[in-house]
Amino acid sequence: MPDPVVPPTPPVPLTALLAREDLALRQIAGPSAEGVVVHWVHTSEMADPYPYLLGGELLLSAGVHIPEAAGSGTAYFDDYVARIVAAGGAALGFGVAPVHDTVPHALAAACAAHGLPLLEVPPRTTFSGVARAVWQLMARARLAELRRVSEAQQSLAAAASRPDPVPSVLRQLAQRLGGWAVLYGPEGAEIAEAGRPPGDEMRGALTRLAEVVRPADDRRERPAPASATDTVADTHLASYTLSAGHGFVLGVATPQRAPGDHTVASVGAVLLSLLTGEQQTGSGAARSSALVRLLLGAPPEEVSSLLGDGPWIIVHARPEGDVAPDAVAASALGAALGSALVDPAGDVVRVLVPADRAPAAPPPGWTLGVSAAVAPPDWPAADTQAARALARARATRAPLLRHRARPALADLVPPGEATAHARALLAPVTARPALTETLRTWLSLHGSWDRTAVALSVHRNTVRQRIARCATLLETDLDDPDVRMELWFALRHI
Repeated sequence: MPDPVVPPTPPVPLTALLAREDLALRQIAGPSAEGVVVHWVHTSEMADPYPYLLGGELLLSAGVHIPEAAGSGTAYFDDYVARIVAAGGAALGFGVAPVHDTVPHALAAACAAHGLPLLEVPPRTTFSGVARAVWQLMARARLAELRRVSEAQQSLAAAASRPDPVPSVLRQLAQRLGGWAVLYGPEGAEIAEAGRPPGDEMRGALTRLAEVVRPADDRRERPAPASATDTVADTHLASYTLSAGHGFVLGVATPQRAPGDHTVASVGAVLLSLLTGEQQTGSGAARSSALVRLLLGAPPEEVSSLLGDGPWIIVHARPEGDVAPDAVAASALGAALGSALVDPAGDVVRVLVPADRAPAAPPPGWTLGVSAAVAPPDWPAADTQAARALARARATRAPLLRHRARPALADLVPPGEATAHARALLAPVTARPALTETLRTWLSLHGSWDRTAVALSVHRNTVRQRIARCATLLETDLDDPDVRMELWFALRHI
């Protein structure tokens, strides 16, 4: 029997169809329905359905194709069922009425002989009703699979943020897959494992499977695949290469293959790739050292050499749809921007990126604000630049905006005098950060209520109320362009 060319949809157990009381299907011949799955439904009255089957179908027929000369003879039915089996059909459903009052005995005998489950479809059950039931069961299975994968992604991301990330991810992976997860090092040794370990035979089989995907110098002509699978004694084995060029491999052994297992294991492989990549290259230790020194009072310029050559830019990013990014999405963004220095703080992800890797366009689904290239002592100022660039990008619906610095008349005023003037002028509102930021954003967007509301993620009436409050506290007319210019100058120096 050829392998069925099945669609990428969850299969439906034949027993689930038989359990539907509204269908009242009854198996009358063939092997047990246990373990038989249906990938789709096809109705045909062709005497030879083979050319029209892809495999995995529940074939439905009312017997219109059966010639009167067939009678109770077995030759016609034997050829008919043999062709269905050769095409990879999963089961045959025979509709009782309007053509036949009962299922032909010769058809039942042929199905029993060829090992094809035969179902009786009662007169009150339409073929379209059977098809609809299959699609409903597929939809439920797909929803359950998506929910399982989503929950696994969240738990794996949380495990990756623990103090012991590699063992934690392996434990979660083994728990979610109901099996055993192991991390092999570059030399093939087991570095860490979690779950119930298999026997020595299975362990050896998984070790050999890990070698199939391990990168090696002598595979230039035929590169190792990213993953490989095998089944040994009803146990499903899978291996995934990690951290390209570093030689780490993830191995998984599960007692059975469930929908979504590959997706869950792939998420674990991505997280372990990030973690093992840091261990192998030492970048993770360097970042930890830089963080400790900063916490102990070292100036940024002293520790920046541990992170790489400068200058640096800071990127502020928000995903489309105002959905708070999770740890996996933030890490993926950092990888796309070429930096592991990622801070997923609330609704905004901040990324510290070497200036020579400045993004030319945002990754799909993200809006970016990019600062000017600065030295480490100016990181705080660059962080403010990126935040303002992101606010303008969201307000104008631009995918990416950069901070642009250019000489201006304001540069002619000594910084000390400009700061003193700004503090005195804005003193009535600086005690209220929401008012100050609203005024700054509103002025930068030329007094647009709607765009300011979008940039600040508030209602436009809130913007109006805040601006009116600013005008009252400052005792000035904000419709006067000279006033707006002076306030904008002052806001740049506080």
